[in-house]
Amino acid sequence: MPVVDVDPDELRYLTGHSEKDDDELKSDLFNLGLEFEGWTEDDEFQLEFAPDRLDRLSVEGVARSLRYHYGDDRGVEVPNTNSADWTIEVEDQPDERPYVTGAIVRGLDMDEAALESLIQLQEKLHATMGRKRAKGAIGVHDLTMLKGDSVTDETGKSITYTSADPDEATFVPLDADAEMTPSEVMASHETGQTYGDLVADFDRVPAIYDAIGLFSFPPVINGRRTEVSVDSRDLFIEMTGTDQWTIDHMCNIVCYALAARGGQVEKVDVAYADDAPGEYAGKTLERPDFSVRTKTVTHDRIESILGVSLDSREVIDYAERAGLDATETESDDGVAYEVEVPPYRVDVIHPLDIIDDIGRALGFNSLEPTYPDVSTVGGRHERSRLEDAARDALVGLGFEDLLNFHMINEAENFERMGLSVPRTDEQASGGNREQAVGEADPVTIQEPYSEDYTILRTWALPSVMMVLENNTHRSYPQDLAEIGLAAGLDDSENTGVAEHRTVAAALARTDASYEDAKARLQALADAFDKDLETPPTTHPSFIDGRAAEVVLDGESVGVIGEVHPKVLVEHDLELPVAAFEFRLDALE
Repeated sequence: MPVVDVDPDELRYLTGHSEKDDDELKSDLFNLGLEFEGWTEDDEFQLEFAPDRLDRLSVEGVARSLRYHYGDDRGVEVPNTNSADWTIEVEDQPDERPYVTGAIVRGLDMDEAALESLIQLQEKLHATMGRKRAKGAIGVHDLTMLKGDSVTDETGKSITYTSADPDEATFVPLDADAEMTPSEVMASHETGQTYGDLVADFDRVPAIYDAIGLFSFPPVINGRRTEVSVDSRDLFIEMTGTDQWTIDHMCNIVCYALAARGGQVEKVDVAYADDAPGEYAGKTLERPDFSVRTKTVTHDRIESILGVSLDSREVIDYAERAGLDATETESDDGVAYEVEVPPYRVDVIHPLDIIDDIGRALGFNSLEPTYPDVSTVGGRHERSRLEDAARDALVGLGFEDLLNFHMINEAENFERMGLSVPRTDEQASGGNREQAVGEADPVTIQEPYSEDYTILRTWALPSVMMVLENNTHRSYPQDLAEIGLAAGLDDSENTGVAEHRTVAAALARTDASYEDAKARLQALADAFDKDLETPPTTHPSFIDGRAAEVVLDGESVGVIGEVHPKVLVEHDLELPVAAFEFRLDALE
């Protein structure tokens, strides 16, 4: 969960509520869903909040939410913008990073607090929406230090987003005193070493030029010439990335934060060349894009979800107090509302998000709990009973119970276990060959937050092996077991995904053998009155001749064997490991 450092005095200043003490602010913030985690060394609040509200990554965004909460502001606010005087010419940019956006903010009265807030917002957006700068990266520059070229129609000024030879282009990067090439920055500059991998494989790296020369090397580092300080009054904001929507909305969040500091937002034209990669070739975009989106939600659904009766005026009032605008209308389902969503809200994608905002404006703490109007009595699901029984049996056999994440990455799930990552064409066809345990086509996360968690695991044994890898400093034997979720693509399922509960166990000890694992598995089968057979088989994760199928009551449900030495070396294990995995429902 994101944590943001917020100065309570800045909150009081930006909200206009100097009478609020720290405890009152904490209570008000909690009602908004921001939890107080502690104090920083500089006596600032550390606030943790759900990662969907990225507009609250700065003190300005938090203050905006509080002003709506207090009733000082209502409805959708869109900053006034001046017409574009600057253009970003886009030509010969890298195919791998084809998109750019920008804005200008003038008339700022920067102080240390405002500058620190801007830097924190930039870093937090990089870590979240920007996916550690891979999807989007922000550059903020002192506009007075830029010299624009004349644009084609000889009105206004322009800079150019293009590509550069990493060994020939030169500039003075931030925190440096001498000119360096992009290659030198990636090799010897601290920031370059951190983010250089993002463009290290590019033949030509991203670069932004003005009439003087190179001043930004995105997504790695800006030039020193345009560095922002407390003396900066006019700022040029540029963002590059792999997705136009993402960087446009990152730009909106930054512009709203600076507008809250008294800045005047000015538009920038983004002119893509005719041969530019992507869907915007030959188009000129006017940015920032402060267009307002509209969502429809019915009155009945609002009342059903919140469990309260409201009239239309109350719904519209609560929507406006949440920073939205609502207009009553009619739909096939009765009374409904057309709700306008402000440009900085990237989290509103469904009518339920609107209802959540209305509920927070109403005050969740004011809702009175009621018993459901049903006559059934709750009880444990049969699957849960089976899982608990199997877990108790495994613990009784000497295993330590584990609870791991269901998400993993392809390297851990496949490659480090000796399996091949399914090819794209195999995934599309569902696969035509016999698959070993764990070789199911994985469910891939479209936009993973971390490179460590990119798929749902197809089996649980890799998770158990990772635990062994992380505990080589502890004493042996280590007998570990887990019952958890595994999933794979399956065209026969309505959702396209087949999920199942799986049982995985491993014995790590100096004398671990197939016979040891087989004895534990046999005891487990006996506990559930199941007939166990173990015909020989081969599996890339296990030693040939020391692996077998797990067959319960005549059905093949898993695999057992001694883990292959290559897999052990991959996990830095110096002891033999015997393991098994099978479907939990085979014990029913």
